[in-house]
This record gives sequence, C-alpha cells and structure tokens, in this order.
Amino acid sequence: MQAMTATADFWLTLKHEAKRIVEQEPLLASFIHACILTHHNFESSLSFILSNKMADDIMPALAIREVFDEAYLLEPAIVEAAIEDIRAIFNRDPAVKDYMTVLIHFKGFQSVQVHRLAHYLWQQKRYQLALFLQSRNSEAFAVDIHPAATIGKGVMFDHATGIVVGETAVIEDNVSILQNVTLGGTGNESGDRHPKIRQGVMLGSGAKVLGNIEIGEGSKVGAGSVVLNDVPPHVTVVGVPAKVVGRPCCSRPCDSMQQNVLEDNQPVD
Repeated sequence: MQAMTATADFWLTLKHEAKRIVEQEPLLASFIHACILTHHNFESSLSFILSNKMADDIMPALAIREVFDEAYLLEPAIVEAAIEDIRAIFNRDPAVKDYMTVLIHFKGFQSVQVHRLAHYLWQQKRYQLALFLQSRNSEAFAVDIHPAATIGKGVMFDHATGIVVGETAVIEDNVSILQNVTLGGTGNESGDRHPKIRQGVMLGSGAKVLGNIEIGEGSKVGAGSVVLNDVPPHVTVVGVPAKVVGRPCCSRPCDSMQQNVLEDNQPVD
C-alpha cells in the first residue's frame, strides 16, 4: 500500500510539472499531452514513451507496448525502480530541474528502463525478444546492456553514450555511471566473467572495469581508468592499471558525483 501511495504521489507531481511546461512552451503541448497528460498512471506514460523509442519500420510501437504493459502489471517492482531512477537523477544532476525532463529527454534513464524489460523477458526465457530489445536499445541510445545483466534501482547513466554492460555484470542499487564506461570481460572465457558494482559507487567517464571483479561499496573509479583487480570499499582508484590513490570525500560517491580525484586525498589505512 505504501508503494502504491508513493507511486501515485510521484505521478501527481509529474502531471503538475507537465501542465506547467505546456503553459510555458505551447509548442510542446501536443508532445507532452501524448507522453504524459493523456495517461492515467506513470506506467502507462512510461510504456508509451519507451515503446515509441524502440519501434522500427518492422516492429510497431503498439506491439512493443503490450509487452511493457504486461511486465509492469506482473512485476510492479520494475515501475518502482524506474521512479527511484528518476529521483536519483533529479538529486544528483544539477542540470535537472524537474522529473519530467528525465522521463521524456534523458536517454540514460530510458536505456536502463528498456533493459529492465529485456531482463524481465530473459528471465521468462523469451531470449530472442530480449535480444531484439538489446539491439534496439543500442541503436536508439548507443547503450549496449546484455539482457541477463542485473541492475538495481536508483541507478544513473549520466549522458550514457557508449556504456557497455556484459552478460554476468551486476550493478547494485544507488550507482552512478558516466559515458563510455565498459563493464566487460577479459577474453572469450565463459561463465561468470563480468564486474560486480556495489552500492554507492561512481564510475567516471571512460572507465573500463574488466573481468569478474568487485568494485567495493562506496568506491570511486576515476575517468579513463582501467580496473583489472578487486577494489576495496570506500576508496578511490585511478590510472592504467587503476591503483588506490585515496578515499572519496563522502560515503556515497554516486550522490556527490565529484569527479576530481585529486580531492580524494584522505589517507588509506
């Protein structure tokens, strides 16, 4: 019941924002009505937006939307995670002034939500449809996430272009990842071969995290780094190969989004 109330409150706030934007920018009225104001709840709006992004000349939006709606009905946690993602981006990105901007404009957010559907389908053994969505996600947003990868809630893909997430990767709750990050393997090995990103982590732009390794809770990986070994909790690593250079200035780098690793000069025990 509490989750339903939170979702309803969020939807009410989103509609208020949409009405305000329509008043400020009448040229967007039809677009915002189609995306938000004509819908009766958040999941209806979300499925409409994402299905139109994923549609192509062969696969119509209506068919894809039916799959989204089915997943949202049977797995309400997917919708709850989407709301947590929007709130996380709103709180972490100073350029964001309202929830609506994230929902209709941010491809990082949208690509994660498409993955959530692909992951749902993968778990249902609907492998080919899941792979279709992975392919369309890559084409539409330049983000390539294997449908088997596990992603928690409160996740921010900032800018998102060029992010690659491998099949056995795990991204826990409350993680921020910037553009051109790779969570990949080290070769053509099989089995569990991709990174595990724990809560509170921030991965800087262009970071490459390779192999079945763990980035510990509350750690930070500097931009352009190549990480080949486990990273302990609550440290900052940088370089090629990455080495510990200090500790983040806060317990959850995902929130502060502080990318200047030179400020992380607290001594490591």
